[in-house]
Amino acid sequence: MNVLVINCGSSSLKYQLLDMNSEKLLVKGLCERIGIDGFLKHSAPSKNYEANVPMPDHEAAVKVVMDALIDKDHGVLTSMSEIHAIGHRVVHGGERFSDSVVITDEVEQAIEDCCDIAPLHNPPNLIGIRACKKIMPGVPQVGVFDTAFHATMPEKAYLYAIPYELYEKYKIRKYGFHGTSHKYVSTLAAEMLGKPYDQAKVVTCHLGNGASVCAVDKGRSIDTSMGFTPLEGLAMGTRSGDIDPAVIPFVMQKEDMTAQQVLDVLNKKSGMMGISCVSSDFRDLATAAEQGNKRAEASLEVFCYRVAQYVGSYAASMNGLDAVVFTAGIGENDSYVREKVCSYLGFLGLEIDTEKNKQRGQAMDFSKPDAKVRALAIPTNEELVIARDTKMALKG
Repeated sequence: MNVLVINCGSSSLKYQLLDMNSEKLLVKGLCERIGIDGFLKHSAPSKNYEANVPMPDHEAAVKVVMDALIDKDHGVLTSMSEIHAIGHRVVHGGERFSDSVVITDEVEQAIEDCCDIAPLHNPPNLIGIRACKKIMPGVPQVGVFDTAFHATMPEKAYLYAIPYELYEKYKIRKYGFHGTSHKYVSTLAAEMLGKPYDQAKVVTCHLGNGASVCAVDKGRSIDTSMGFTPLEGLAMGTRSGDIDPAVIPFVMQKEDMTAQQVLDVLNKKSGMMGISCVSSDFRDLATAAEQGNKRAEASLEVFCYRVAQYVGSYAASMNGLDAVVFTAGIGENDSYVREKVCSYLGFLGLEIDTEKNKQRGQAMDFSKPDAKVRALAIPTNEELVIARDTKMALKG
């Protein structure tokens, strides 16, 4: 069974094709600059291909992907009929979906209904679904929701202290995101610890340009840093994370801005970019900090401090902790961030081996041998989770 995994962003489309009989990755790729000019990166185990290809919209990008998959020189399929199912990453499923589901007209409408609370993510996810439906009619599609893993959060974790009628009317509550990543790495963490998944207490830190922390207690998400939208929680690449909500009307008044304009600032011009005025890329920030840029240094300090705060609070939420897991681009590769975060957590019994911590991009335990709480780095694989869920949803 070949499953094509599609992850649509506002101007990009990531894809992987997996043979789910063996869970073997057949090909992966990325369409960039959709709606601008278009650029394809296509990578098979022995065949890499890059090209400028016109992509005026996501439908055109999906067509480019299909052509690349069956191309006689760098493709891996003889025809599109060898694609048996398509799994889509969908960021927000609201309260409606606690698991992955086969996409029907009703499901499609429910995803569209969540666009108000995930305006940066659900619209391109929906575009990808509709483009695939048009180009490959009849091929089953499955929606895999970032929010689904967090459906196990208890009421005390997801309720906001606002009038309850606002929750009842508009479902304003914490939902959480990056669920496929937190699910994948927490499962592998339990294996690395030699513990059954339903007995492990793990805090997973998905640290990329978008970042979140999750408390996984005995295989269940019981709390996470992102909330009603992916803006809550950690300070991120361009997102502010947690702030006093009174900041919004204050800035509106002082800067003569609308609420939407302030939200654009908080989503796109804040976080590491906002503090440093250098970049949202941690590699650029590290270089600038080494060269004496105090604001770049401050932005890294803020990031690491906030991550450590969440880890500590989630250890309390679970009344114990077996391991802290670092994943995603920064978590897997940035030894400085890992070391800095861990430096706050010695009181939990976490001690790291600084030499082991210098390794990057691989699954490892970089704790000292006698550390009571383990520090792990685990490369995430959200696409594999999406493909697995797609296969299960179609069987179910």
